[in-house]
Amino acid sequence: MNVDISVVVPVYNEEEGLAPLFARLYPALDALGRSYEIVFVDDGSTDSSVAQLREQFQRRPEVTRVVVLARNAGQHMAILAAFQQTRGTCVITLDADLQNPPEEIGRLVAAMDAGADYVGTVRIRRQDVLWRKAASRLMNRVRERTTSIRITDQGCMLRAYHRSVIDALNRCTEVSTYVPALAYTFARHPVEIEVAHAERTVGKSKYSLFRLIRLNFDLMTGFSVVPLQFFSMSGIVIALLSLAFVIFLAIRRLVVGPEAEGLFTLFGIAFFLIGVALIGLGVVGEYVGRIYEQVRQRPRYTVAAVLGTDEDNSQGRLPPPAALTGQQPAATLPPPQRVRGAAE
Repeated sequence: MNVDISVVVPVYNEEEGLAPLFARLYPALDALGRSYEIVFVDDGSTDSSVAQLREQFQRRPEVTRVVVLARNAGQHMAILAAFQQTRGTCVITLDADLQNPPEEIGRLVAAMDAGADYVGTVRIRRQDVLWRKAASRLMNRVRERTTSIRITDQGCMLRAYHRSVIDALNRCTEVSTYVPALAYTFARHPVEIEVAHAERTVGKSKYSLFRLIRLNFDLMTGFSVVPLQFFSMSGIVIALLSLAFVIFLAIRRLVVGPEAEGLFTLFGIAFFLIGVALIGLGVVGEYVGRIYEQVRQRPRYTVAAVLGTDEDNSQGRLPPPAALTGQQPAATLPPPQRVRGAAE
């Protein structure tokens, strides 16, 4: 059964914030007067998040679906796993921390109704620490100069996608990617709107500085070869400058004579060139690493259980493993009553 709106909510150790999320998300969608479903995807939580999601499914089974991943796969892989289960014409992603108010969903739906097939968002008065704001601005500039992706606020996951974009995403097999950027490449009529942003009141951010750096490496290396081209051009320029410097030193030696002090200058130049070479080698390694992960052809994620409702699953029975993209078909999914135990 198709619905108008699918809301995808990735969850990872959000036990403190799920009750407030339920209290605001369902009324916000009820107020739209449109058919909808909410697809929660648990990304390998180790707290009571899965148990709470199952209880919420039992309270509102007609509009609730729960996808439980066997282990932590990362936010973007979790979102892709949930996309496989959505049925809506308009699919909206929303973080579980309530920093993006669910009441803003109506504005995204209105933008989709106006003809957009991709609705990005820009947070007004962003409620984040200073270093995250500065890092976000820096990475936005780097991304715009190295890729064709034009996203003003890449860190905001409150976004809307048309069914055609979701279908294109579901056909992709990349093992690491950035969902908003990948979706942008399939959109024909992308737009951006401003949305409210609130401070996190419970729990803590799951994105450490290291994970943010890794995410931006995925973003740059997954959508552009400019970093490789930059180091190729830099190598050419440095080689020419080095040649000119060697010629200068040769002429100076003939005119002035040898100078012992020049040895330290050569050391400094050598260390600089070694540093440049190591950075370039690291960039090449990023691309090689992505190729290595891709050619192994391992599942991007493994779905442990799905709670949902459709014509073949009206009683909450689990779909066959073969129907789940990205999952090993050999494993048998556990029955719904075992979902609570998995979280505990």
